[in-house]
Amino acid sequence: MGSGAGNGKGGPGGRSYDAGCGSLLIRPHLDYIHIWMESSMPAPKRAKMDTSHVPHVLDVGRFSPANRRRLSGPGLRTFLSIADLWGLSDDERLLVLGLPSRSTYYNWVKAVREHRDITLDVDMLVRISAVLGVHQALGVLHATERDGVAWLRKPHEAPLFGGRPPMALITSGTQDGLMSVRRFLDAARGGLYMPPGELDREFRPYVDEDVVFT
Repeated sequence: MGSGAGNGKGGPGGRSYDAGCGSLLIRPHLDYIHIWMESSMPAPKRAKMDTSHVPHVLDVGRFSPANRRRLSGPGLRTFLSIADLWGLSDDERLLVLGLPSRSTYYNWVKAVREHRDITLDVDMLVRISAVLGVHQALGVLHATERDGVAWLRKPHEAPLFGGRPPMALITSGTQDGLMSVRRFLDAARGGLYMPPGELDREFRPYVDEDVVFT
């Protein structure tokens, strides 16, 4: 017999057979055949994917100093208004913003109230964006701003909050805490987690008589 596929060679724990493109190791005490490649086979050529029609998911230009400067003033002013509505103390505001120094924070506040330009870093703009998202979601889920603030301050039994108020997570100092509350509320807007509101509880299915063509 030639030295083709039937040429056996001794191996640890069994016999190996040349399979042309690699080797088969047969181990009698195992119920499988382990295959590994001994020769370097050329990788299969793949056609290059055309991504010209795919929109950019994230434009890095949004992080440029000019764009951050454009967003920072309006963003911080909006944050201050929401912080006033939520009744946040100065310490809580610093925690939400990632603990900048007090002097830096007060200089920013003074500047934006005078409509002067400032440039915040990416982390702080993401935090402000999360606060805006929470505020917007509360406006959708609750009839009044007071109800929304009450929800933030009331202990919640969802596993995310563990019996603590959502505000405790918002003011935990971490970006993840902020984003977690925002994601929770975004999901609630889609019908998850939250019990039905008064309008939903009293909703009845539409009937033909409810459809009016004009």
